[in-house]
Amino acid sequence: MSNRNFSKAKAREAGQGYVFMSPTLLVLLLFIIGPILYAIFLAFHKVQLLGAADFQYVGFDNFTKIMNDEKAKMALWNTFKYVIIVVPVQTILALVLAATLNAGIKGQKFFRIIYFLPTLTSSAVLTLIFMWMYNQNGLFNKFLSIFGLPGYNWIGDPSIALNAIMMMNIWSTAPFYMVIYLAALQDIPESLYEAAELDGANVFQKFLFITVPNLRPVTSFVVIMGLIGTFQLFDQSYIFSGGSGGPNNSTLTVVLLIYQYAFKSMGTMGYAAAIAFALALVILIATLIQRKFSKEESLY
Repeated sequence: MSNRNFSKAKAREAGQGYVFMSPTLLVLLLFIIGPILYAIFLAFHKVQLLGAADFQYVGFDNFTKIMNDEKAKMALWNTFKYVIIVVPVQTILALVLAATLNAGIKGQKFFRIIYFLPTLTSSAVLTLIFMWMYNQNGLFNKFLSIFGLPGYNWIGDPSIALNAIMMMNIWSTAPFYMVIYLAALQDIPESLYEAAELDGANVFQKFLFITVPNLRPVTSFVVIMGLIGTFQLFDQSYIFSGGSGGPNNSTLTVVLLIYQYAFKSMGTMGYAAAIAFALALVILIATLIQRKFSKEESLY
């Protein structure tokens, strides 16, 4: 009898917990789980949403089409270049900035505020500001002319346009990760630096053999967040190219391509969903690989 009463009390307690959780569960279902399942459904169909909605099951045709789509290959290559350059550079820059600000330099609080300002600026506004500076008669070319160097067509030259977006993104995102590193630096015991100093270690040796190893878990987090963010590049590329991915598809990214197929082409919503699903798998695989490497490093 007591066991039955205990079971009823436990069920009542669990029921109350689910009642309190129901608003959150409803939001997750409507805005996260539901759209993901619907996108997976669309990926296996040829979809026509304008006029009378039509869903024609095509199996894996949308996924096999990706392999033969030159535009998709170009977008993937641009995104890959963007990821392998931006993630390491912004991670290293953030670590160096954090270590510098943590060294007790004069005006430390002032520089922290100045460095963090780009992160507080809207991405769209930041992109428009950089487009003005990248103009033929903009700030960058005027700065180069001071040293007698030739100017560049930062926005219109296919060989430079993506690099221009990279520089802007590194400048705007590195301060965010710098703050994360700054917080982590406070947890490194000062006694480690004092012991290294007694052994004759200089500033660079203390940084390489104490700071960097102790920040490995944080670096793993920063790299994973960087991977996810850079794979999802859209707004800067869209504003730079007016949504076309130009010049000559040089700034076309996977997410921008998904947008084009989903909202600018007729009957390709299912194909756009297939590309989005493939991108999610790529991000997941890249994240798992990075986590595996970080775990192996912690073992040694």
